[in-house]
Amino acid sequence: MKIKNALPKGYTLKHYRIEKILGGGGFSVVYLAHDTASDRRCIIKEYLPSDQAIRLKDYSVHCQSEEKASSFKLGFKRFFDEAAALAKVHHPNIVRVQNFFRANNTVYMVMDYERGRDLRYYIKRHGGGLSEKFIRTIFTELLKGLQELHKHNLLHLDIKPANIYLRPGGKPLLLDFGAAREAAINHKPSEPHTLTRGFAPLEQHRHKSVGPWTDLYAIGASMYACMSGKAPPATPERADRDTLKPVTRTFFGRPYSAQLLEAVDWCLQLNAKDRPHTVHELLEFLTTENDATHKMMTPWYLTPISLPWISKK
Repeated sequence: MKIKNALPKGYTLKHYRIEKILGGGGFSVVYLAHDTASDRRCIIKEYLPSDQAIRLKDYSVHCQSEEKASSFKLGFKRFFDEAAALAKVHHPNIVRVQNFFRANNTVYMVMDYERGRDLRYYIKRHGGGLSEKFIRTIFTELLKGLQELHKHNLLHLDIKPANIYLRPGGKPLLLDFGAAREAAINHKPSEPHTLTRGFAPLEQHRHKSVGPWTDLYAIGASMYACMSGKAPPATPERADRDTLKPVTRTFFGRPYSAQLLEAVDWCLQLNAKDRPHTVHELLEFLTTENDATHKMMTPWYLTPISLPWISKK
């Protein structure tokens, strides 16, 4: 993969040697690297806003112009502060930030390297229709990790199947904190931030107050994608003319419990006040035993994926 201004293969940052480029977005470049100190692979994310910065021959990063200096410095500080905050979060379902440092006039975040595939792979492979057992197993664990993130006053703000990683054995991991930010309840973003159409609630599109309920919309949209094979309609379009029918209607009679469908509909409410306000609320709803759950649980033979923890009869 070629990305403009990326560090070359073999370049060494401290005791990390770049092996290859994994990807890049508007604000960063992600590398696979080798930690020569521990003899282990790791992931390194470099702050490198493509529309604001350039790399010089000595590999240092500099702002393209004086006009963009303020935005570059703000992003630099935010990236560093969020790396510091994420480094304090220790949970088996949140990717671990093991180190962060300044170099080359920019900031680097070092994370654990994990083997596996993201949730998009399974959704695409099966065209949606993932079983209730699969969805519950993945998202219950993921929500526990998200709850820990929120306890540290952090929001993810870009949860989607591409950022939900399934390791060997099926243990989920929440990845890519490029949009993450420290945010108090009812925090109002002061500048535009990363979002993904279909998975971002209306308050993100309109730069209104965000909170745990913002991440929970994305959780509901991701569960919806597991069932339908695609994201819900983007929320600005839904606000003009809502074509999204409640899943309790569209998936009625399918092998999903009423409880799970109601949870998805709850998360996908356009009005933030109508969604669960905390992860605890949603987890409590999903883990409360009721008759409907048992009446419509997914039959084993409909489980569309073979992982060690999901077997078919």
